Amino acid sequence: MGRGSQRVVPSLQWPRPSARQLPVNRVELGDFTPDLAVYLGQAAYLQLALSESLGRAAGSAPSVHAKAVTGRVAGAALDRHRGLIAEIERTGNPATESMEPHVAAIDEFRRRTAGATWYESMLAHYVCAGLLDDVFVRLAAGLPTDNRDRIVRVLEAGDDAATVAEVLSSSIESDPRLASRLALWGRRLVGDTLLVARAAISASHESADDERLEPVFTELIAAHTRRMDALGLTA
Repeated sequence: MGRGSQRVVPSLQWPRPSARQLPVNRVELGDFTPDLAVYLGQAAYLQLALSESLGRAAGSAPSVHAKAVTGRVAGAALDRHRGLIAEIERTGNPATESMEPHVAAIDEFRRRTAGATWYESMLAHYVCAGLLDDVFVRLAAGLPTDNRDRIVRVLEAGDDAATVAEVLSSSIESDPRLASRLALWGRRLVGDTLLVARAAISASHESADDERLEPVFTELIAAHTRRMDALGLTA
């Protein structure tokens, strides 16, 4: 790109797929929804982990604006965690006991996807939260109606993907050298994130074989590619 050229950033609005928008003529993740207690425990601890990771990243933010954005996105993840905890409590199960079985795997995932810089940490949230929120919203299609509607509202609240994309795009605009580094980091993140997605899908379903799930994962990767394209990065 020439020094005088102007980088055009594509539109940053991608609505998450709600359970009611999913087509019915293909394999649905709702066919593999775990038991409600398993689903809520995993989703709640994941949102807590995302919030904690962002909280750590805020300390290395390169500017006050970046720190404020990081804090706002971390707060949104924490709000989703609290909303899911409320759903666990509706079932009469202890929240900590519901989350405990998922702690080791999600903490290991968080360790493997921890960024070395603020930019990598923000891209990690952008990629991981984007993919996993898609998965959990789709999985919610198989939950009882009352639970599903409330849970989807929690998961779709405070969607900060556009905010993160905007601040990362601005950073890449200011320092184009970031682009290749972040593109490589983004590709590394996908494998670990899909492992968590696979665990969520197979939590209660031995029938969730790779052949049946391949079209679903193809769609998830396509959505991830669009998110990366919006940053001007190669997925």
